[in-house]
Amino acid sequence: MKIHFLGTAAFEGIPSLFCQCATCRQARERGGSNVRSRTSVLIDEVLKIDFPPDTFYHSLRYGLDMDRVQDLLITHSHSDHLYAEDLAIRAEGYAESGNSTLHVYAHDVPLRMTTLALQGLTHNYELHRVRPFEAIQTQTSTIVPLLASHDPLETCLLYSIEKDGKTILYGHDSGWFPDETWTWLKNKKLDLVVLECTVGRSNHRTNHMNVDAVLETKEWLMKHQVLNPEGTMVVTHFSHNAGLLHEDLIEIFEPYGIQVAYDGMTLHI
Repeated sequence: MKIHFLGTAAFEGIPSLFCQCATCRQARERGGSNVRSRTSVLIDEVLKIDFPPDTFYHSLRYGLDMDRVQDLLITHSHSDHLYAEDLAIRAEGYAESGNSTLHVYAHDVPLRMTTLALQGLTHNYELHRVRPFEAIQTQTSTIVPLLASHDPLETCLLYSIEKDGKTILYGHDSGWFPDETWTWLKNKKLDLVVLECTVGRSNHRTNHMNVDAVLETKEWLMKHQVLNPEGTMVVTHFSHNAGLLHEDLIEIFEPYGIQVAYDGMTLHI
């Protein structure tokens, strides 16, 4: 599998649009891996996780053919993960796209937002309501939605994705996982785990993970032999409010064998 990290920032992006904090000023000056767009991942060019407002920018920067995407998994409805209005661009009258159907998998709130964005349009989407811990065979893979701990106003999801004999845990947005998710993970085997570290070194870990929560998650996965010995762990979804540049994050996580994602990074597992 090829995993392409299209964006690696939290809601605000880095540097944030109006912000003059030290992190944003340095990101503007240094550029490179310090500049982060809103988070999304593309797997083998055909499975996309989340649909942020930077999707148009991602398609240009990386030369993506978005019409190749067959499955779109939505974790939750927050605007940095679902900019539903842009889905209408694929509808009849806005685009001359192929005849293929784009399948969207999500829980109630993101599906309602997507339905509203497409209301009155002739389109080639198929919307699928997923339920936590119920496996689904999609066009490209086998997915299992898992419960996240993020926004109490909706059912936010993580995803286990199995494709070509490899299994990924896409584990954010979430703080420390709910008990049901930890229970499900026991006795599983993962080749790649993608976590967030939105809040950096702060003590906050309820709806986003901090550094300690990431390290404790890796410890749990290794203790229960869930992450394969040759498996990979990656952190992404960073906020400028954490006050950490790319080099700072590498200094924190590299000693623990955890990779720090940056915009455009690709992995092959």
